[in-house]
Amino acid sequence: MWLEVKLETEALHADALADALLACGAISASVEDAHAGTDLETPQFGEPDGTANTPPTPLWDRSRVIALFEPAEDLRVRIAKVAGLSNPSSILLTEVAEQDWVRLTQSQFDPICINEQLWIVPSWHVAPNAKAINLVLDPGLAFGTGSHPTTFLCLDWLTQIDCRNKSVLDYGCGSGILAIAAARLGAATVLGVDIDQNALIAAKDNATNNSVNLPLRHSVQPLTETFDIVVANILTNPLCVLAPLLVQRVAAGGCITLSGVLETQAEQVIAAYAPYLSLKIGATRDGWVRLEGTKC
Repeated sequence: MWLEVKLETEALHADALADALLACGAISASVEDAHAGTDLETPQFGEPDGTANTPPTPLWDRSRVIALFEPAEDLRVRIAKVAGLSNPSSILLTEVAEQDWVRLTQSQFDPICINEQLWIVPSWHVAPNAKAINLVLDPGLAFGTGSHPTTFLCLDWLTQIDCRNKSVLDYGCGSGILAIAAARLGAATVLGVDIDQNALIAAKDNATNNSVNLPLRHSVQPLTETFDIVVANILTNPLCVLAPLLVQRVAAGGCITLSGVLETQAEQVIAAYAPYLSLKIGATRDGWVRLEGTKC
């Protein structure tokens, strides 16, 4: 049995409180919006502006710090001390039963059917369709497991076009899922590029798990090659900024697809790419769009 405590604080102090609880014996501590699950919850749709030395700002005004402890007689006193509370008896501790946390977490992730040709299968599952292309991918630090509509849209597109013997660039590769899918669909060469070093590590591991040779490159490194197929599943603002770079990387007669774009933002991205090539909406899913274009 474990004991759970939930404490509310100003968002700016939440991380410090979580660290203090860990220092006084908590086996885990997490931070969430104090209004999570209510009408007052703060939606998170922001994007980084890329400004150097910008101080971090809290995601919401008040936070809830949740910590898990082993039972102990002085537990309330310890918590009150680090939390600056004068009355230890006011601290509410809730019993949390022992569980197989690994199995519980894994049970939340089932195989994902993109279409009859392609499945995303966590490593602890048996592939539902042995005749399909089954990508082995576990949830991790990098974005891209196939469950998000934008990833789904890009994967579905890759199965619709002919990747065989083509060169493919996955810009903003995240977990590497799109690059790995392209390789499994017959692409001759595939390159994954990302700004996040952790994403590149995750992509490398996922490529190994799928027996795919996937060269990877950090976005600060030069990118001069052209590709038959360019896919970028990022966000609207970065996609607009990257328009000249991405279009330059498309070979003559090659194609590009963009996702990470809300339906309400589609015209903004289409306009950003209009000086270079024409984009059209290829598909939509749950409010997100996939934009497609061909370079003449």
